[in-house]
Amino acid sequence: PLAFRDEPPKAPKPLPRNVLLRVPVRILRAVGEGLFQILPRLIVVVVGFVAKLFNWTIGAALRWIGRRVVGTYDRSARLYHRMLPGAMNRPWLVLGTAALAFAISIAIIPSLGMDLIPSLAQGRFETTIKLPPGTPLAETDALVTQIERQHARDPNIASIYGVAGTGTRLDATPTESGENIARLLVTLKPGSGDREEAAAMNALRATLATRSDAEVKFARPALFSFSTPLEIEIRGYDLDALTTAGKKLGTLLAESDRFADIKSTVEDGYPEVQIRFDQDRAAALGLTTRQISDAVVTKVRGEVATRYNFRDRKIDVLARVRESDRASVEDIRNLIVNPGADRPIRLSAVAEVTASEGPSEIHRVDQERVAIISANLRHGDLGSAVSEVRSILARTPLAAGVSVHIGGQGEEMDASTRSMLFAFGLAIFLVYLVMASQFESLVHPFVIMFSIPLALVGAVLALKLTGTPISVVVFIGLIMLAGIVVKNAIVLIDRVNQLREEGHAKREAIILAAESRLRPIAMTTLATLLGFLPLAIGLGEGSEVRSPMAITVIGGLAVSTLLTLVVIPIVYELVDRKPDAYYVERAARKARKVAGDDATPGSAVLAEAHS
Repeated sequence: PLAFRDEPPKAPKPLPRNVLLRVPVRILRAVGEGLFQILPRLIVVVVGFVAKLFNWTIGAALRWIGRRVVGTYDRSARLYHRMLPGAMNRPWLVLGTAALAFAISIAIIPSLGMDLIPSLAQGRFETTIKLPPGTPLAETDALVTQIERQHARDPNIASIYGVAGTGTRLDATPTESGENIARLLVTLKPGSGDREEAAAMNALRATLATRSDAEVKFARPALFSFSTPLEIEIRGYDLDALTTAGKKLGTLLAESDRFADIKSTVEDGYPEVQIRFDQDRAAALGLTTRQISDAVVTKVRGEVATRYNFRDRKIDVLARVRESDRASVEDIRNLIVNPGADRPIRLSAVAEVTASEGPSEIHRVDQERVAIISANLRHGDLGSAVSEVRSILARTPLAAGVSVHIGGQGEEMDASTRSMLFAFGLAIFLVYLVMASQFESLVHPFVIMFSIPLALVGAVLALKLTGTPISVVVFIGLIMLAGIVVKNAIVLIDRVNQLREEGHAKREAIILAAESRLRPIAMTTLATLLGFLPLAIGLGEGSEVRSPMAITVIGGLAVSTLLTLVVIPIVYELVDRKPDAYYVERAARKARKVAGDDATPGSAVLAEAHS
C-alpha cells in the first residue's frame, strides 16, 4: 500500500526586485563569462580567509570595542524607547519639524553651486599660446624657449614640452595652426593635486601676462567628451556686428576675477597687401592681369629655377628678388612686372597697392555665422559662472540681429540635470511599484516613501558642510539613496503589519516593531556608512569623482535613518485607517489559504492509496 506523504513545499515566487537585479547580471555574463566563473570562487576563498584571520588575531583584540559599542547601543535604545511614545503623542509637532527641515534643505540647494563633473587632477595640462597673426615663427619659438627655461625649476612642474608653429605633435587633429601658435605640455610631479596644478597654471599666467598681445588657453587632457567650461555663442549675419559684440563681451568677462584664459574667435585679420588692377591701363601698356600676377608671385614668393643634386637628395633652388626689394609696400609698388622688356613698367603704373587686413576665419554653427567666446574658471562652480554671464548679458545691449547662446559645459550641465532629475523620479516610481506589489497595498508604500525627503535633508546638509557642489556624481548618489533609504522603513512597516495580524493594537504594534527592529536597522545602516566612508574621505587617484557620491549617500542615509525611526511610525499611525480586526481577518485568510494548499496534495495521495 502507498504510504501518506506530503507534497514537497512550493518554492516562493521570486520577488520583482530580484528579477530586476538579475537582468543586468545576465547581460554581463554574455560579455564577461570568465569573470563570473572566477569571481564567486574568489569571494569564497577571501571571505573564509579573512574570517579565520580575524578570529585568530584581530577579533580578541577588538572585543573591548565591541563591549563599548554594545553599551552605547543599549543606552541609545533605551532613550529611543522612552522618546517614541512621547513623539507619537505630538504627531503634528514632529511632522512640522520634519517639514521645516525639508524646506530649509530646499532653500540651501541654490547656495551649493553646480558643476557638470568635479574637477579631476590628472597631473598634467596643456597650454595654448596664440600671438597676433603674422608673428614670425622665430619670435614664437623664442617665447616658448623663454617659458621652458623660466619654469624648468618650478617646484610643482616635472617637465615642460613645447612646440612652436605648425605641425605640432601635441594634438593629432589640431584645430589651430600657424607660425603664431605655440603649445606647451606641462607634466606635474607625482602626487600633485588640484592645489599644485592651480599654482603651476597661475605661475604660467603670471609669466605670459607680460605679453599683452598673447592669448592663452589652459586645458586638461580630455577624459570625457566635454567642452570648455564656458562658451558663449554670438550669432548673426553681419560680421562687423559679431566682431563688435564679441570684443565687448570678452572685455566684460575679463573684468571679472572668476574667468581666466578668455579666448575669442573674433580677432584681427591677417596683414596682407592688396593689389587692385587697372585693366584699362594694363591693356594700353600691352599687359594682362595674368601676366602681372605671375610676375609679382615669381618675384615675391619665388620660382624653382633648377635643382641641386647633393648626394642622394635633390634640393630646389628658388629664384626671387632680394628681401630688401620686397620688404615693404613701397618695395612691392616698385616691382617690375614686364621683365626683359625694353621699357620697364612698375606695378604702381598698372595697379593700386595698399596694406590691409584680410578676414582670418569665419565660424558657423547650424549654418549660421557665430563668434565664440570661451573661458576657464579661476574659482567657483560652473552654475555660479553661468549665472554671472547671464547677468552680464542682461545689462549689455547688442545690435539688432545678434543673439547670444550659452553653450559649453554649462549647456551640458543643464541637459544632464534634466536627465538626472527624470532618472531620480523614475527610480522613486519604480521603487513604489515594487513595494506596492509586495505589500499588496497603495497606502503602506506611500508611508515608506516619506523616508526619501528625509534623506534629501541629510544629503543637502552633508554637501553644505563639506563644500561640495551639486554635480552628475551627486545625482547618482541621490538615485542610489532612493533605493537604499526605503529599506529601513520597509523593515519597520512589515514588522508592524505582522504584529497587527497577531492581534496587537495599532499603537502597541508600532512601538513593539520599533523596539524589535531598531538593532537590525542600526546594524545595516552602520555597515553601509562604514562601507562608503573610504570613498568619502577621498584617498587615491580619481577620488574627486567618487567622493561627492559617497558624501551624498552617507549624509542622506544617516539623517534619514534617525528621522525614519520617529517620522515613519507617526505617518503610519495617521495614514493607516484600517481597524485592527481587518489585520486579524487577513491573517486568518492567509492561514486558511496555506492550510488549503497543504491539504489538497495530501488528499489526492490518500485517495490514490484507498483506490
